[in-house]
Amino acid sequence: MQRKKIGHILAGSLVEGLTMRLDAACSLDDIKTGKFVCIDGDAYRFFSLITDVSLHVTHPDILVFPPSDDEQMLSRILKKKDTYAHVMLRPMLMLDHAGHRMPVKTIPGHFAAVYEATKGDVAEIFGDEERDKKYFNIGAPLDMDTPVCVDLDRLIERSNGIFGKSGTGKTFITRLVLAGLIKNSKASCLIFDMHSEYGFQARSENAGQSFVKGLKTLFPSNVAIFSLDPASTRRRGGNPDIEVMLSLQDIRVDDVMPLQDELNLHPTALEAAYLIASKYGRKWLEVLLSQDGTLKEFADSVGAHAESVGALYRKLKRLEKFSFLQSSSSGTSIIDRMLEYLERGHHVILEFGNQTSMLCYLLVANIISRRIHEAYVARTEKFLATQDKKDQPRPLVMVIEEAHKFLNPVAAKQTIFGIIAREMRKYSVSLLVVDQRPSGIDEEILSQIGTKIIAQLNDEKDIQAILTGTNNSAGLRSILATLDSKKQALVMGHAVSMPVVIKTREYDEAFYSAMRPGDAKQNVKTIIDEIF
Repeated sequence: MQRKKIGHILAGSLVEGLTMRLDAACSLDDIKTGKFVCIDGDAYRFFSLITDVSLHVTHPDILVFPPSDDEQMLSRILKKKDTYAHVMLRPMLMLDHAGHRMPVKTIPGHFAAVYEATKGDVAEIFGDEERDKKYFNIGAPLDMDTPVCVDLDRLIERSNGIFGKSGTGKTFITRLVLAGLIKNSKASCLIFDMHSEYGFQARSENAGQSFVKGLKTLFPSNVAIFSLDPASTRRRGGNPDIEVMLSLQDIRVDDVMPLQDELNLHPTALEAAYLIASKYGRKWLEVLLSQDGTLKEFADSVGAHAESVGALYRKLKRLEKFSFLQSSSSGTSIIDRMLEYLERGHHVILEFGNQTSMLCYLLVANIISRRIHEAYVARTEKFLATQDKKDQPRPLVMVIEEAHKFLNPVAAKQTIFGIIAREMRKYSVSLLVVDQRPSGIDEEILSQIGTKIIAQLNDEKDIQAILTGTNNSAGLRSILATLDSKKQALVMGHAVSMPVVIKTREYDEAFYSAMRPGDAKQNVKTIIDEIF
């Protein structure tokens, strides 16, 4: 395929980037920040992003006496020689003649030719899902109609993040990524679906389209709905596979610690909780909430301060309003059922329905994640001892929204999610965090995020946080500033060879057709019958 030359290199440095002079025959309207271009050096080919555009003239008097609208011929003459544009480029990757990829450690020489990237260039850098199923198409470069793929094998090697302000389509991007993991069976997914947007259907952001299909609808035999509010699930036209009931005995003091802000708990109240738990074990909360007389005698019996126990009692009484909480456990644990599904290679969406308070979301996500993580730690240690592949845990991706609530500098030291993010999938568990305020996430956690998909962000603190520790952050900052409010994102990190701005893949009938499996697997109903 013949490549289109758009300019040549004039100057630059490895640190500051390169300056290209735009060819007079090339329209400035086609040059946009985030556009993907190639530079031909003597020994290497450099793949680069456009980060800035500026206008220049050969003599300042041209600007004093610019041609009028009627002086078309003068305008054309000036454009050929005396007015021109400089385009700032940031090399992100270089290839040698053998096609080996490597980090940018040099720059091309003066007057090196710059070309628009072709479909072949994009496929060479980002992979082709038609040739290798480890790649999955999530969009296309700006002004191009060719897939940009993420490497799913590398994606699940670390925790990942999808960021953007409210209304930029984070949920749609998340659903795209999850569809790729499910379709290619790369990992099991546990999705804490706070707003019930991933299961059966969700509102569309496209004009003329009311709803889009959820993951359960796309992959009915591979996805199970666990619902905390089954009545809400049914009102939306679906039936949950499992109705979730949790016991007060499932709640440990460690699950209450991250709720300090939501419950306004003083540290002395938590100390009282530990004292109660040391005496009553798993029944600590049930015993506390059953106190209907004076709390002073109860506090004395556990060696705690009466006011601290009283405060703890009053704050935790709020948990009794959750209809899915019962005083004692009965039958098989819901968490064990989730593990059964995940081990079999299926995916679990935990719908919250109308239970959308942040207190509920934090509590349930902590309870379930802590138990599942403990099970994965035990199974990984067993696998390391036996080195038998059948004991190796299947990779698990946990999806959490409002991630800054779990991963802020205080909570990250207390919640299981902070531990998982730091472990770098040591125990086969990783996170997919979805958030609109990355500045609220602990810096150490952000540094562990392997791949970032970033939609529009306006707050300077959020932009600064998301780019902390990133090479060439100045150029990427200018790209972030020019993203459209919808359907555009900057993708960078472990699962892509170089940062790239994409127009996100459409979530439509063509996508549904592409996700359709070649051969149907055993449906969830049959699996339920087998397990239970």
